[in-house]
Amino acid sequence: MNLKTPLIALAIILFSFTVKAQEGIPTYSDYITDNLYLLHPSMAGAANANQIRLTARQQWFDVEDAPSLQTLSVNGRFGEKTGLGLILFNDSNGNFSQSGVFLSFAYHLMFSRSVHDLNQLSFGISAGFIQGKLDDSAFGPDWEGDPANLGITSDTYYNVDVGLSYNFLDFYSHFTVKNILPQEREMFTEELESNNQRRYILSAGYVFGGIDSDWSYEPSLMFQLTDETAEKSLDGNFKVYREMDFGTLWGGISYRRSFDGAEYLDGNEVQNQQLQYITPFLGLNYSNFIFGYTYSYQANSIVFGNSGFHQITLGYDFGGTGEPYDCNCPSVN
Repeated sequence: MNLKTPLIALAIILFSFTVKAQEGIPTYSDYITDNLYLLHPSMAGAANANQIRLTARQQWFDVEDAPSLQTLSVNGRFGEKTGLGLILFNDSNGNFSQSGVFLSFAYHLMFSRSVHDLNQLSFGISAGFIQGKLDDSAFGPDWEGDPANLGITSDTYYNVDVGLSYNFLDFYSHFTVKNILPQEREMFTEELESNNQRRYILSAGYVFGGIDSDWSYEPSLMFQLTDETAEKSLDGNFKVYREMDFGTLWGGISYRRSFDGAEYLDGNEVQNQQLQYITPFLGLNYSNFIFGYTYSYQANSIVFGNSGFHQITLGYDFGGTGEPYDCNCPSVN
């Protein structure tokens, strides 16, 4: 057995543990570029306009087969209290890829005296089918596994996300549970992957600045917890809005840090590092169109590439009530 064999085996193990936490749509920085529905099913139809969002994300341009993600989402209000949504996505990461579709239903309760005074509690559920593919052929004939297993294997499975959102004037909060159903994927063995891919997401924020001001400031936090491994991370975000004659300019910065460290050998010393992302972002609302760009830099000692992660968001708002709420609440206005 040469050195290549144990290295490949180790890569398979590490890769399997990585993708189990990424079942469904990975959680990146989409939500800070006016794409909250992609994370929270309760936001389907929560805004006063119907929304279309298209995103494309590419990591590490200097690394072959680096992770990439494309999503297309549509959501809107049907009637006074019902929201519906649709998400299509394609996610690739080296030899593993997944694509799928989610359908969402949301129910919105308005507690305010009028539609202009925002006080809304929303419940949502998304159900989707996902097809995963694993290409073993790249490991080559030197791999000491079963030669019959070399090739492309695929598996189709389903899962459900549930969540709730609360929007009160300039304050908002969201809580979502991803992948609530235990699922066993046949392409991975039970020794390498648990059937528990459940993940919890909790976020909250507040928008400062009066509705008559040209400037608004939005600090927010997002906490994530993976059920099986107890992995935790926290996003700290700060977003600024500037009203212009032609539309709204917005931008800011996001910082994500994992609470869990990974150990690595640096010479004769064992070092520990936590996952850290620094993400500046910039966007524009022009008429009914939205454009957003984010760049994520991985601030760790050991990284796979130096070119960072690039993501573009394109959006269009249409229909809906067309009447803004009497608050500084960009996510629903």
